[in-house]
Amino acid sequence: MRKNWIDNLRWVTVLSVLLYHVIYFFNNKGVFWGLGWFWTFPEYQQYQDVIMYILYPWFMPLLFLLAGISARYSLKKYSNKEWFKSRTRKLLVPSTIGLFVFQWMLWYFNTQISVVAQGLDRSSSLPWIVKYFAYVMSWLGHLWFIQLLWLLCIALLLIRKIDYKDKFRKLCRKSNIIIILWLGILFRLGTKTLIFDVTHPLAWLYNLYKPFFYLIIFLIGYFVFSHDEVQEKVKKIWIPLLTWSILSWIILIYTTWGENNSTPQYLSTRLCCIYGWITCLALMGWFNACFDWTNKFSNYMTRSSYGIYIVHYLIIAALGYMMKMYTQLSPLAIYLILTVAVFTLSPLLYEILHHIPIIRWCVLWEKALKK
Repeated sequence: MRKNWIDNLRWVTVLSVLLYHVIYFFNNKGVFWGLGWFWTFPEYQQYQDVIMYILYPWFMPLLFLLAGISARYSLKKYSNKEWFKSRTRKLLVPSTIGLFVFQWMLWYFNTQISVVAQGLDRSSSLPWIVKYFAYVMSWLGHLWFIQLLWLLCIALLLIRKIDYKDKFRKLCRKSNIIIILWLGILFRLGTKTLIFDVTHPLAWLYNLYKPFFYLIIFLIGYFVFSHDEVQEKVKKIWIPLLTWSILSWIILIYTTWGENNSTPQYLSTRLCCIYGWITCLALMGWFNACFDWTNKFSNYMTRSSYGIYIVHYLIIAALGYMMKMYTQLSPLAIYLILTVAVFTLSPLLYEILHHIPIIRWCVLWEKALKK
């Protein structure tokens, strides 16, 4: 069971991830793993960073919501065993075997970026083969999403065994718009499961994956928003929801500009949670009302957005690193070039890998092309 509006919302959200990563790569708000601000402008406000404040509170929760909905639709067609086997191949192959074939190149640049950001010596006497395996084992990165999604699939199957008669999900069908809005409380409770002590040795790793937070969102998608009745209720009020979303992000940006928007302290604030939850609802209602259609381009994006997500960050890391380190381009030129590049070269790189036997399976988990 597929719904065009869900497919369209998913690939549009993936494209927003691409844009976020371009801005985040040069941010000066303290968000880690980027290359940092431009040397000649350490005091520069970098107003383009506002895009991070707009996107970060909702785009990953929305992807997990949609994943929960889609999981329910898939489990109506396949058995638990068939579904989990398919999920395992699609999610784990790119994030395990793909590390040896493709993602190690990303971690070569990530290592260089980390060295530059910390002001360390870039020279190294280690043999290349040692470096290669070090890059392979540095598995953290944008693939955390599919790694965590696989773990959530395991959790879902365990929960289905408890609710094997599907009673709880049937009860959720009766959710009215008040209950739907108040589910934002669970959204905020999820942020409270993060590690607030930054000195904790596992803080940065745990707060990257946010396992319990995203589990809550994933299960809300599965139990609540997989019902047509609930989707229709959100659809009917998409205009007020979108209005509230815009007002809340204006207030959020006005009151928190300059803060690190990825910290647990920031994400768990009442205003950030209201903005994140209302925006997820608003976008689901808006796309259900206005974008429940398909054409050649949307079909292509539905099919390829997963692969584009897998390969896109190499474009950002490689090109962004080389432009900042080895050119005298202005910050504006670098942003423009990198934005255009990630939206054009990522699909191109995906298509190249998509047409190479074996590589296609290892990196993208795609079967042989049909003749």
